[in-house]
Amino acid sequence: MSEAGPPIIPLQGVIGRIASPPRKNVASNVASPAAGKRPASDGNPAFRAMGLPRLRLPSRNWLIFLSITASFASAVLYDKYQTRRIKQKWCDTVSHLTLEPLDTKTMPRKLTIYLAAPPGDGLRSAREHFHEYVKPVLVAGAMDWDVIEGRKEGDVRFKTAEKVRRKRKRGGEGDALPEEEMAKEYGVELIRERNGTVEGGDVSGDVIIGRHAWKEYVRGLHEGWLGPVDAPKVEDVVVVDGSEGVVGGGHDTGHSSVGDTAVKKAGDVAAAARSSPTPFSPLEARSSGREEESPFLKEEGAPIESEMKTEEAKKEGTEEEEKPKRRHPPPYINPSDYPTAQIAASTPEILDPATAIPFPHLLGIRNTPIRIYRFLNRRHLADRVGRDVAAAVLGSSYRSYGTATPTSIDEASASATGGEKTVPEQSQVLAYEEREWWKTVRRPREEHEESVWIEDVVVDERIGSRMRGFELGAEDEERSRGFAEGRLKTVAEQRGEEEG
Repeated sequence: MSEAGPPIIPLQGVIGRIASPPRKNVASNVASPAAGKRPASDGNPAFRAMGLPRLRLPSRNWLIFLSITASFASAVLYDKYQTRRIKQKWCDTVSHLTLEPLDTKTMPRKLTIYLAAPPGDGLRSAREHFHEYVKPVLVAGAMDWDVIEGRKEGDVRFKTAEKVRRKRKRGGEGDALPEEEMAKEYGVELIRERNGTVEGGDVSGDVIIGRHAWKEYVRGLHEGWLGPVDAPKVEDVVVVDGSEGVVGGGHDTGHSSVGDTAVKKAGDVAAAARSSPTPFSPLEARSSGREEESPFLKEEGAPIESEMKTEEAKKEGTEEEEKPKRRHPPPYINPSDYPTAQIAASTPEILDPATAIPFPHLLGIRNTPIRIYRFLNRRHLADRVGRDVAAAVLGSSYRSYGTATPTSIDEASASATGGEKTVPEQSQVLAYEEREWWKTVRRPREEHEESVWIEDVVVDERIGSRMRGFELGAEDEERSRGFAEGRLKTVAEQRGEEEG
């Protein structure tokens, strides 16, 4: 039996195996989707034991939203906190005035607050500004005050001038008033004089809110002290047949008007109609052949003409009635007449000191970024307003006004003249606020409207030299720093220690 040899492998099969690698099980090597992921963790076991859900990091959009809202909210809260601290600092600065005793015959010191509706807005914004920044300091200093409000342009000017004229009349200037009117107009002052009641404080004072109210205040002071006490008599001058005549308000009986002619013709037609035995229409007269007997047809054009003239007269009368009237009488004196006017003999050497309170009021959707910035930085406004109001409440220091450089001067023209132009300081108080006024304030005024806001501030030297402005003394400034840093105790803390 022959032995079997090794198996014979064909050469082609060997070459094919060498050329092609062995096949792998593709189905076994394909990884399943769940096999590559890590198993989801169940979270912190401590949180899971307390029943808290698994914490996750917010998405990108949520992070952007939360960061913006948190930043804005923190800025608002920080500004509110600092604003309260600053207002409390100035309230503590004047709070010691509440401890000063007051005699029964002495009235508390009184300030006069002037506020008016800002250009392009109503009076509500000015009142909110007063209640937010000015009133807390006045209340903390136990101060009494009167408020003069103006809803329209020119109201503060008229009321300021009327206040000065009232004081001059009380001193005996102008036409003498009867005893009844005197008792009615100055009844409270007369009762206080009989009782021996006097006003407290060495000086009173005025607090003016905003540039627009300041311009009217300065105009009213000049009108009151330089103008006449009694209203000037205004006479209407008309021209009739080439000659001038003064009309006192009624119709001149020597000349006929269009309305008189129309009424006369209408009366003639009515009388003719009553005298006719059988009234009938003109159309019936033409059809019956009795056209010549109708009084209406004898003067056919007269009724139509009279009706037209009557309608024209009614239209003219309606236009005169609908014509808007001035809110107040015209000024007793114009700024151009200041140099030639004679100052009142009762004008004091020093007028009551005054201070102007900034009132930033910006309108318009284009100014939204600026308004947002100011909304987030109201603490700076509260600090400045609180300082000015505290100086007026304390009333311990005031200064005279000097000169200033106008902000609207052209630098090229100033350099060409060889120096800077100077104007009275009163004309440049809060002048930067005019750039933010609403654009409608610069429109041309109607005949019945005033234009104090768009006119320059004219200051007469005799009045300007008598004006004074409040300022905070060095001692009061140091006291305010002590309250802000906590080095000084407030009145409430002192009372608490005394009671304890």
